[in-house]
Amino acid sequence: MSQERLIEIETGILSQNDRYAAGNRARLAAQGVYAVNLVSSPGSGKTTLLCATIRAMADAQMGDVAVIEGDQQTTNDADRIRETGAPAVQVNTGKGCHLDGHMVGHAMEHLHLHDNSTLFIENVGNLVCPAAFDLGEDAKVAILSVTEGEDKPLKYPDMFTAARIALLNKVDLAPHCDVDLDLYETNLKRVNPLIEVIRVSARTGEGLPEWLDWLARNATAKRGTAEKAAE
Repeated sequence: MSQERLIEIETGILSQNDRYAAGNRARLAAQGVYAVNLVSSPGSGKTTLLCATIRAMADAQMGDVAVIEGDQQTTNDADRIRETGAPAVQVNTGKGCHLDGHMVGHAMEHLHLHDNSTLFIENVGNLVCPAAFDLGEDAKVAILSVTEGEDKPLKYPDMFTAARIALLNKVDLAPHCDVDLDLYETNLKRVNPLIEVIRVSARTGEGLPEWLDWLARNATAKRGTAEKAAE
């Protein structure tokens, strides 16, 4: 297959996905739902951090939360999410390495989202493909474990360029690893000068208040913009 044909096919796939994503975005906007696409490599602690986030949001009375879980196989992560009390829909992609707009749209139909709630989309663990696929979310949030290596943002720049914020996770392990947290942040800023960075730990709770504040501020900003547009 020629390079031109490959580009044509890829462009077609992304264009179709963008149409599904636009439909998802319109549905979410109509209900004032703030949607976050959580992306990371496998083993970053994404699900553990999400569970801690949901519990902290409940304690802070930050409204309803729902979750779409993406994995190639099993319902393990969705089962863990449901233990927090939040509704979750599992999407198994089989051999697929990412969620797409069509999958997310179908999952949303089973969640019965409440107005002015928060939707977390936990993508398949992968630092490549999810960067290119819009799901209709308001923000991509990249989760990066301190055990992965400070060069990860340089090796996978597309993902960190697409993300609005990076959560540098498992910082409680930093004293026990040969790791430079400042270098992580420097490399994140090299590939995306506008990216925000919060150091977090699901185990100790470090950084969770700042993370919840980020969610609250951006959700409020979205809903305020929608209200002004409706006037």
